Amino acid sequence: MDSAVSHKSYTATLLLAIFFGFAGFHRFYVGKVGTGLLWFVTAGMFVFGWLIDVFTVLAGNFTDKAGAWVKQKPREVSAAGEGSG
Repeated sequence: MDSAVSHKSYTATLLLAIFFGFAGFHRFYVGKVGTGLLWFVTAGMFVFGWLIDVFTVLAGNFTDKAGAWVKQKPREVSAAGEGSG
């Protein structure tokens, strides 16, 4: 499952990591309950784990419980308006 992309929202994961990452909310969201509890009890692994997670999510290297990558999905480009003019 190396190239699988998670069905979890990248934007939601990133916002949770930035604003509530010290409490592990982003980890609970992606299904990582065990490490979510660890983050909750230790204030994001003494802030260092929280910061690492924020940058990991930003880089697209964060995974959900199933091991799928939490990444932005590529935007679909519509053919409308192209080539006319």
